[in-house]
Parts: sequence; C-alpha cells; structure tokens
Amino acid sequence: MDKPKRLSKADFEARARFRRQLRSFERFGEEQAARHGITLGQYQLLVQIKGMPGRSWALVGELAAALLLKHHTAVELVARCDAAGLVRRERDPDDHRKVRVFLTPVGERKLHAIALRHREELGQLLAHIRQAVGAESGPPPR
Repeated sequence: MDKPKRLSKADFEARARFRRQLRSFERFGEEQAARHGITLGQYQLLVQIKGMPGRSWALVGELAAALLLKHHTAVELVARCDAAGLVRRERDPDDHRKVRVFLTPVGERKLHAIALRHREELGQLLAHIRQAVGAESGPPPR
C-alpha cells in the first residue's frame, strides 16, 4: 500500500476557505429561509421533495434518508411543514403504512423564491470546492 501523501499548507488553506464558504452558504440559506417565514430545515425538506427524481412527491422515509435524519425527526419536520401550509400528506395507495409528501402552492412559491436567491451563492461554493480539491490533487489534467 502507498504511504499517504502529506497535505501541504496550500491544501489546508483551500480547505479553510471551503469551510468558510460552506458556512457562509449555510448562513445565507438560513437568512433567506427566515425572510420567507420558514426554517432552513423546512427549506431543505422542500428541496428534497421537489428534487425527487421522476415524481412530484417523496415518502417520509426517503426524506429522512436524504436529510440524514432519524425517521421520527423527519415525521416531526413534515408535520411542522404541513401545519405551516408548505406540504400536504397522503397515505400511499399501495402501502398504507407509508406517507407521501407533496408540496403545496405556498411551499412551491417559497421554495422557488429562496432557490433563486441561492443560485449565485451556490456558484461561489462550487468554485471553492473546485479550488479545495484542486489544491489537494494538483492542477487538473489537460
């Protein structure tokens, strides 16, 4: 097995910049969500529902996995989103133990408004990711 390469000062500088930018992105998200009357967790849940491949709903278990939450925590988050009018819940017609979660028109509007504001911030974060990875692995191949 090859001995692991030591990380350089530039590697750590790039990682520090990335971590700062990641936290900045997170803070920006918190602020944008708050401006629209929701929490960052609620916004992240809405993103996962809208981003579900091939359908317009998500199962609570899928949301828990996507958000790295315990199932009961996801249930509570969905309940808070439901109470806020952001989502609606329906029993899965094929398996009544499962619950499908759909965005409401209010949830859609808030999601789109916040996501549009995130576009520029996300671009900056991606630039820092590329820089952090580039510093560690050297310049990209040509």
